[in-house]
Amino acid sequence: MQRIRTTTDQTRLRLLSYNVQVGIPSSKYRHYVTNSWKHVLPFPKRTNNLDSIAAAISSFDIVGLLELDAGSIRSEFIHQPEYVAQKAGLPYCYHQVNRDLGVVAQHSFALLSRFEASYVREHRLPSTIPGRGALEVHFGEGEDRLVVVLAHLSLSARGRSRQLDYIADIINHHRNAVVMGDLNSPLDSPEMQHFFDKTSLHYPGQSHLTYPSWRPRMAYDHIIVTPGLTLEEQQVLYVNHSDHLPVAMDITAPPTVALKQETGHSRLTA
Repeated sequence: MQRIRTTTDQTRLRLLSYNVQVGIPSSKYRHYVTNSWKHVLPFPKRTNNLDSIAAAISSFDIVGLLELDAGSIRSEFIHQPEYVAQKAGLPYCYHQVNRDLGVVAQHSFALLSRFEASYVREHRLPSTIPGRGALEVHFGEGEDRLVVVLAHLSLSARGRSRQLDYIADIINHHRNAVVMGDLNSPLDSPEMQHFFDKTSLHYPGQSHLTYPSWRPRMAYDHIIVTPGLTLEEQQVLYVNHSDHLPVAMDITAPPTVALKQETGHSRLTA
C-alpha cells in the first residue's frame, strides 16, 4: 500500500550523502596502504561495518551512498546497495554501476529512499578515465517534482568543471532540485563558483569538513538545493565507518510536492 505524502504540514525531508569506501573503515592515512587489499578481496568485518552504516542512515528519507560494490569477489557477491537499503529500512534502492570489472569489482553508487521514484536515469559523466557517473532520480510529477542528482566527481579540477557543466544542464530544467555526493571540491573552488553562477542552486554559505574522517580538513561532500527548497539544518555526522564523514541536511519542500511513500512491505528497485 502507498500513500501520498505532501509537505503541507511542514514535514521536513532528511537528506544525507555518504562516501562509504566499499564498507572499509579507516582511522589513519597508513590504512590506505595496510587496508588496500580490502578493495579487491573480502574481509570478515565488512558486513558488520555495512550494518553500522545502515544504522547511521536509518532515520533519513533520501540517502546518497558513494563507493559501493554491486556484487563481486571483494563484497562476497553481496549487492551492497540493496543490502544497506534493507538493513536501514529504506524500501527503494536505485543504483548505478560506473565501473564494471566483472567478478573483480562492481564499482557503484546508489540513492536509497522512503519514496518511490517516478523517473530514474543513469548518466555517464565526461571524464578522461571512464567511470564517473551521475544518477538522476525524480520524485513526484509535474513542474513541482523533486529532482535529486547524485554524483561522484573526478579528482582533477578540469574534469570536475566539465562534469559540473553536464550536471547544470540537467538541473536547470527543474524547479526543485538537489545535487548531492562526493564532489571532490570545496564550495569556494573556481569550478564550484562557476557551477553556482550557471544554475539557480542556493550557495549554502558554509562548507562542512568531511575528509578524512579521522581528522577532517577538506569539504568534499555536499548537499546543495534550489531556493524553493527551504534549508532548515545541515550537519556532519561524526561516525567512523569510512574515510569520509556523512553530510546531512533537513529541508522543507513546497506543499505542491507530492511523494509516494511505501506503507506496507519494503520493496527494493534497482
